[in-house]
Amino acid sequence: MELRFTDEERAFRQEVREWIDANLPADTRERMASGRTPTKAMQVDWQKRLYAKGWAVPHWAVEWGGQPWTAIKRFILSEEIQSTPAPSPLGFNCNMLGPVLIAFGTEEQKKFFLPKLASLDLWFCQGFSEPGAGSDLASLKTRAVKEGDHYIVNGQKTWTTLAQHADWIFLLVRTDPGAAKQQEGISFLLVDMNTPGITVRPIITIDGAHEVNEVFFDDVKVPVANLVGTENRGWDCAKFLLSNERTGQARVGASKERIRRLKLIAKEAPGGARPVMEDPRFRSRLTDVEVQLKALEMTTLRVLADENRQLSRGKPNPASSVLKIRGTELQQAISELYVMAAGPYGLAAPNDPEADGRNEPDVAQDWQTLAQATYFNWRKQTIYGGSTEIQKNIMAKAFLGL
Repeated sequence: MELRFTDEERAFRQEVREWIDANLPADTRERMASGRTPTKAMQVDWQKRLYAKGWAVPHWAVEWGGQPWTAIKRFILSEEIQSTPAPSPLGFNCNMLGPVLIAFGTEEQKKFFLPKLASLDLWFCQGFSEPGAGSDLASLKTRAVKEGDHYIVNGQKTWTTLAQHADWIFLLVRTDPGAAKQQEGISFLLVDMNTPGITVRPIITIDGAHEVNEVFFDDVKVPVANLVGTENRGWDCAKFLLSNERTGQARVGASKERIRRLKLIAKEAPGGARPVMEDPRFRSRLTDVEVQLKALEMTTLRVLADENRQLSRGKPNPASSVLKIRGTELQQAISELYVMAAGPYGLAAPNDPEADGRNEPDVAQDWQTLAQATYFNWRKQTIYGGSTEIQKNIMAKAFLGL
């Protein structure tokens, strides 16, 4: 394939940059540039702006709000959003659940949910992992028993990202515990988080942040109409969803932005010290990461060029596992470089007015105080969405026939 961008694609990139510059609120831009995640209000406001422009879900079918673009144009939009940096459209809504509903949902489900997913009128979270079912997701035990026109759900999910913000949750449950294989007998449900019997309990991570949660289900009544796809065939939905999730985890644009910012930081000399950019070991590691990131970008473009053929076959693209592995490994490598650049200044604990009412530090020092917190937080990246080991197993089967 041709890996150079066309004149039309370069013109589109310039259009995207100019629109983002004109529409991204200054406080959102500053917060993202400091390395922090957007607040809920910032996320909702920005996604609504993208939705009004028609850019929130360009990868969806046109009839549901998508754009008749090539995969390359969609990549350019995503890369520019990440590299500004601006908040990406909420992944749970746009990259995970939306495509699943388009592929497996009823017409009623599509008409009701898809516009609300794209506009972020409804915020969904992902109810997959359990205390005993993470990378081995098929061993999940949360039960759903059909009683009349409802399912009665009992069980627990964990590591549920941003459940404290969510209006709804998409949920994998076991509806046939006697199925011959673990992957059989699982169903995919949509559940209103305001339903009686749901309890959300925060998990405070090592950096003091509230990002993930435990979610408990005690005799929760879910209408049968909220079943997506066929009962006991929810694993088909899950595989389709996870393929989309893994492709998005490459985050080439976000990594480019982090490196660009790191180069500026590394030229500074905090406290009169020698700039870390003068350290040959640092420069060598930084160069190595940049080269690998360029290789990842080219691989991503190849996978995207093959995307339509894969989707027409109705199968997830196993190459998404390659992107997931390399993308998350490079993000971790970049976080290590930030720790090197911060040095002893990174030992200060970061503060966030959105979390527990603590005071904001001097903005000039944000990157230093966030460096180690980000490093520890990003250890999860090679685990969530299917661990690196699981991705290697998928590739061994798909590419080598093992």
